[in-house]
Amino acid sequence: MPGTEVVRRVMDEWRAGIDSHDAQRVAAAFDEDAIFQGLRSYSVGRRGVADYYDSQPPGMTVTYQVLETRTLTDDLVLGYLSADFAYTDRPTVRLHLGVVVGRRDDDWRILHYQASSVPG
Repeated sequence: MPGTEVVRRVMDEWRAGIDSHDAQRVAAAFDEDAIFQGLRSYSVGRRGVADYYDSQPPGMTVTYQVLETRTLTDDLVLGYLSADFAYTDRPTVRLHLGVVVGRRDDDWRILHYQASSVPG
């Protein structure tokens, strides 16, 4: 499976969890020991991911675009994305995301997630 397709498949599940405000579904897109860096302190593991997204306001949704991918090995893909987080009561926030997606037991999950603000 090409790298872009791998990243889209995993990130589509991430997006579905965010759009439904289901923090456990978002966390399920991550590996058990994933390194997660949103816009607050980093965490390791699904619990930190779930806590982060559970704290987000209801009604938040996300759209994303895969900008670049690199297939590092047969089981690792690096992705660079643009993501727009929309809210019901404030302006949309655009972020850049870096992810490393890995395959374990024929299932792809996010191993590393790094969010950064877009300048300007």
